[in-house]
Amino acid sequence: MCRAERKLLKASTVEPDPDHAGAGRTLYEPVPFTMKGTSMRRRILIAALGVATITTLGLTGCTPPSSAPGSLTLVTHDAFSLNEGTLEAFTDETGIAVEVVTTSGAGDLANQLVLTADAPLGDVVYGIDDSFASRVVASGALESYVSPAAAAGSPELLLPAGSGADELTPIDFGDVCWNADLAWFADHGLPVPTTLDDLIDPAYSGLAVTPSAASSSPGFAFLLTTIAEYGEDGWQEYWRALVANGLTLAASWSDAYYAEFSAPGSDGDHPLVLSYATSPAASIDEETGEAATAALLDTCFRQIEYAGVLSGTAQPEAAQQLVDFLYSVPVQEDIPWNMFMYPANPDANLPTEFAEHAAQATAPARLDPALIDENRQSWLTAWAQLVEG
Repeated sequence: MCRAERKLLKASTVEPDPDHAGAGRTLYEPVPFTMKGTSMRRRILIAALGVATITTLGLTGCTPPSSAPGSLTLVTHDAFSLNEGTLEAFTDETGIAVEVVTTSGAGDLANQLVLTADAPLGDVVYGIDDSFASRVVASGALESYVSPAAAAGSPELLLPAGSGADELTPIDFGDVCWNADLAWFADHGLPVPTTLDDLIDPAYSGLAVTPSAASSSPGFAFLLTTIAEYGEDGWQEYWRALVANGLTLAASWSDAYYAEFSAPGSDGDHPLVLSYATSPAASIDEETGEAATAALLDTCFRQIEYAGVLSGTAQPEAAQQLVDFLYSVPVQEDIPWNMFMYPANPDANLPTEFAEHAAQATAPARLDPALIDENRQSWLTAWAQLVEG
């Protein structure tokens, strides 16, 4: 079990920082799954909803645990977090204990699943997103199973045939969008931009910061947004215009949001940052009840996270029960504040702050997962040449 690397992590409630938040202001730190794929460990804040306890096992150099009778191993990324007692409720209902094993991020999770397809790390996986799904499916790492409840309740989130339609159940989704510091634009008498084309307008020169597409999941999602919007013949020209208009690159979402963004709770001077449509719910002023930021909903790319049964599990029926449970309302209602994603299950209630300040994009950009998998490296190579001059 690699005991030296096993540790128990408890998420704790973080008090508002008076040096950054200001009097009477509570800033909820976003915990989007965008931290996966970066080298930064996410900080956790669960707003007034309790804390999550997760058993974590470093995978490098370890022999993964085998599931004993009456237990399952859930393999996931390091942004996974549920309220204390949620997984225990599954155990109370079924008699099946759940051990959570994490990798460092979404890309690493996908790679680990592919490399261990013949010797799976556990029984169930959560956290495969649509940009990596085709690769994992093609490796044979997944059993054929989609939760019937999800197939009926969230058909629009199911993957295409060959890319996970028969293997992966949608659990949550998020819209990667540009976010604006509303006070900055009001103070400078400049309209808040609304479209991707606005970002290359000279009026907004030097105002925008995005995490790198090479080292960040949201950064890569923005690259995909531009490919979906401008096509193979136009996206590179758009990026040339962005660079010429003073776009700033950060290594990670955390660096972009906390070190470069100008909104309250951040330390930078850029009033435009690439983040998530859920991020404004993290900027609510406790006194006024208003969000300090807004997502530009015409600039979004939708990311969807899935769960599946791992091939070779000795307990396929129990594993299917756990996938069903992850789509159930109690788990789904844990997702917004814990992972700053939208629940896939439409029957799950959103927190008031999300309902009022974290609107979903009505027409987010999407690309076929197989197309992403086929072109990922060539797109990143071309992108790097553009931003490096």
